[in-house]
Amino acid sequence: MAQSDGRLSMDLDPIDPLERGPQDACGVFGVWAPGEEVSKLTYFGLYALQHRGQESAGIALSDGERILVYKDMGLVSQVFNEATLDSLRGHLAIGHCRYSTTGSPVWENAQPTFYTARDGGLALGHNGNLINTPELAAMLPSDRLGATTDTEVLTNLLAESGRAMEEAALDLLPRVQGAFSLVFMDEKTLYAARDPQGIRPFVLGRLESGGWAVASETAALDIVGATMVREIEPGELITIDERGVRSMRFAEAAPKGCLFEYVYLARPDTTIAGRSVNSARVEVGRRLAKEHPVEADLVIPVPESGTPAAVGYAEGSGIPFAQGLVKNSYVGRTFIQPSQTLRQLGIRLKLNPLREVIEGKRLVVVDDSIVRGNTQRALVRMLREAGAAEVHVRISSPPVLWPCYYGVDFATKAELIAGNLSTEEIRASIDADSLAYIALDELIAATQVPKSRLCRACFDGVYPIEVDEDSRGKYLLEKSCGSKPLTTAAGAQ
Repeated sequence: MAQSDGRLSMDLDPIDPLERGPQDACGVFGVWAPGEEVSKLTYFGLYALQHRGQESAGIALSDGERILVYKDMGLVSQVFNEATLDSLRGHLAIGHCRYSTTGSPVWENAQPTFYTARDGGLALGHNGNLINTPELAAMLPSDRLGATTDTEVLTNLLAESGRAMEEAALDLLPRVQGAFSLVFMDEKTLYAARDPQGIRPFVLGRLESGGWAVASETAALDIVGATMVREIEPGELITIDERGVRSMRFAEAAPKGCLFEYVYLARPDTTIAGRSVNSARVEVGRRLAKEHPVEADLVIPVPESGTPAAVGYAEGSGIPFAQGLVKNSYVGRTFIQPSQTLRQLGIRLKLNPLREVIEGKRLVVVDDSIVRGNTQRALVRMLREAGAAEVHVRISSPPVLWPCYYGVDFATKAELIAGNLSTEEIRASIDADSLAYIALDELIAATQVPKSRLCRACFDGVYPIEVDEDSRGKYLLEKSCGSKPLTTAAGAQ
């Protein structure tokens, strides 16, 4: 049984791990703003990106002479308080909130990573997942790694190159394969780089004071009062210092933005490739209503990610929209270990039905995705117990058939329910009256991004970057070292 240390742990989530939805990538933020409280700007930027990773959080900051890194396990609001932020003074900072896709969820693997080389320090944060990590790790001495993440490997390779940072990055990044939106810094300069496919979102913004910020999503720019300038281009390296912003190209762009960002990962108030995520999700709902109509009394969402598509389904079908489920936003933030009795209640700890709304009604229940089916099975049962006459499930993404190797911790193909059962078999498994998914082409059309510029691998198995079997797995560096996953240790460096 997991032990409580007062910090958030995925192991302490009252919901059984098999009932969790897709786990997000990470969130990264960077700011260069002399005269501003950059620690607090970074804090609020990470706060806006908390949905992308809830295991650990950290900030690296420089005053021009030295880099200080503060990180710990837990949510952004648990790791930092005002006194801590006031003590972090400087004009340059990067921040990271993590969900682990390579390496165990422990303090040693929290980011930003930090390394001291001959010419100074280097701190780095990474959103994404590399697919040639063993090859890159082989370029380092076997005793060099203090953690077991692809991010640690990148940090060491950059810091130990013996070259100026720009030159080192331009030499290393063309050899890095997979998804990466990187923020890194030395004592005087902020750097940002995005993989040639641009799989994870990454944007550049301008502060009113004249400073600059980079972030995983536009919503993080909004919260710190920055105006979006543009997306960081696939295959681009940006440097920001007293001379301004400079752009260099380390690889030709071959855009393959993640389609699942539009379905679930990104905040609805974020813009990707010029398209509002909320608008895309509402449009998916409209298309879903036309593609899979049903006679019903109410359309209800599974909050929160199913809400925009449910609004669209109601608009497209003419069936009234209603909030039939109430979400407890604080589940998953407790350090109290639930009893077995509470675990058996499962989804009720997160969602509770409004009986007076749904009793006797034929419901269309709109959710964003089905990964293993456990959540939907419990949800349908709960709605029937609350008096629903019929439960028709509509999903605003196609069946998830393939695992992701680019930064989303999907299960293996064998664990994905759609990889083993037909739609009718899944319907019977979750005990719904009907079940239907949006077609892949309809989802793509709702994004307004050409199919050729999107990664759809989790839906169609077409991976934009070939993945070697030996390079797969969350604990591949731990296995290669012959060690067990690291144990958690609290603190800062």
